Amino acid sequence: MDFKKGEIIAFDKPYGWTSFALVAKARYLICRRIGVKKLKVGHAGTLDPLATGVLILCTGKATKQIEQLQAHTKEYVATIRLGATTPSFDLEKPIDAEYPTAHITPESVEETLKQFIGTIEQVPPAFSACKVNGERAYELARKGEEITLKAKTLVIDELELVSCNLPEIVIRVVCSKGTYIRALARDIGFALGSGAHLTALRRTRVGDICVEDCMDIETFGNWLAEQTIECESE
Repeated sequence: MDFKKGEIIAFDKPYGWTSFALVAKARYLICRRIGVKKLKVGHAGTLDPLATGVLILCTGKATKQIEQLQAHTKEYVATIRLGATTPSFDLEKPIDAEYPTAHITPESVEETLKQFIGTIEQVPPAFSACKVNGERAYELARKGEEITLKAKTLVIDELELVSCNLPEIVIRVVCSKGTYIRALARDIGFALGSGAHLTALRRTRVGDICVEDCMDIETFGNWLAEQTIECESE
């Protein structure tokens, strides 16, 4: 492997890790293995700390492919709790409001999900990496500042109800770049005349890379030790 010339490595990001933390750990292990102090490493699409699944890392000159990789279709499996909202639309923040769910049926969930298939407009969460006047929205949100984000156009290719154990539902989503599954959960809740937030999220595929094919950051160092390392010729 030639990490300076460029390698693309897919990881199954663990729960609780930031995408930045995984990049930093991988960079440290690679640099130690190849005997350099610095190496360009980046990821192709942020995953929230409370999400798990496919996170693609690019090293060296392969970082030029990040934008192309980010454009790939992504697949997620999301667990949504109906009847309650949080400011972050997931478990990062505590429940701030509760709503009725007695009127919701599996049939109404199925019908409501159909509304979100195709090209839709979605307002990103305040707790997101979107920039507002040069600052990340989540940094402003965590300071308690009011944030107004513009709706973005995106595409939901597939939206399947995997299980329905009300007030909890599990959905599978195939979508375009820029889709916030937390925001989709929020909008599904409102469309059902209730509220909703994510309780679990797993990115199962990016392009042709499935989570089953991904590496574990905890065993990455051992894997690296077994690899033949090449150095790009100067």
